[in-house]
Amino acid sequence: MKKQLISKKSGIVLLLLCLLPASVNANYSQRKDVQQFIAEMQKEYDFDADLISYWMQGVKQQKTALEAISRPAEGKPWKEYRDIFITANRINKGVKFWKENAAILARAEKEFGVPAQYIVSIIGVETYYGKNAGNYPVLDALTTLGFDYPPRASFFRKELKNYLLMVREEKLDAQKLTGSYAGAMGMPQFIPSSFRSYAVDFDGNGVRDFWNSSADPIGSVANYFKRHGWKKGQPVVSRAMVEKRARKLGDKTMKPHKTVAAYKILGVKSVDNFNDSAQATLLKLDGKNGDEYWMALHNFYVITRYNHSPLYAMAVYQLSKAVSEKYYAQLNANK
Repeated sequence: MKKQLISKKSGIVLLLLCLLPASVNANYSQRKDVQQFIAEMQKEYDFDADLISYWMQGVKQQKTALEAISRPAEGKPWKEYRDIFITANRINKGVKFWKENAAILARAEKEFGVPAQYIVSIIGVETYYGKNAGNYPVLDALTTLGFDYPPRASFFRKELKNYLLMVREEKLDAQKLTGSYAGAMGMPQFIPSSFRSYAVDFDGNGVRDFWNSSADPIGSVANYFKRHGWKKGQPVVSRAMVEKRARKLGDKTMKPHKTVAAYKILGVKSVDNFNDSAQATLLKLDGKNGDEYWMALHNFYVITRYNHSPLYAMAVYQLSKAVSEKYYAQLNANK
């Protein structure tokens, strides 16, 4: 779950790496800015300062995390971005994941009102159904970005704070958990603040586990969508037919702000039959065959709360559709 983790200023990281003092790699606990952070954690949250200092002594600066954060996949055009996620292998793996977790997904759909295919698709886009959940020590990644990545230092220090609170609350080992270069964790790639707010113990074993459980990630994704306003039974997005006079349209905001009826007046009509009173936004994407126009509704906006990129949300939508079609085709064929 990126949640706008990345800076668009590619190249800045390489400059920062060149300017970093050699002592940075030696011992984070000796740095004044880190010592100030430790003091704040002790004062505000009654942490053992010596324990955090001990953890920081073992942190290794993750230079590859600094490099990776400067080249987001979301910087690609849609025609290239789509090919990363909408593949035969990812669709087939999604069907397999759904079959293996059918009962859990059905329960999550019933409890939270989020269709199973969207839960499957999120996990598929994020980590290839758990295969690519990341092998960065979360403590190292968040410390590196929190203290050596000025463009988003305050954000990542906040996530480091939430991480330390999380491991204390969940009784986990701060030095052993792994995740993405940006500190996102497990199958659904929750950052620590999201884990603390939205993760659920869906298998009822008393812990919220993203590393050894499928049930907890499934329930947590569904809970995240519900808490962000997913509307049960409502459509998500549709291709749109755009008259020549409206081809310069394409909204920059993801939040629906015009009615479907208002778009019709402007020369835009969804292929699917949306309610005229529904709030929508118009997307213009750079497809392989030229510009693509899409009319996105509220539930599409909810997907962008997981990752603010419209390309990400569109990949989730299209993968969910492809996986769902194949899953039900196979289900019906076996009847």
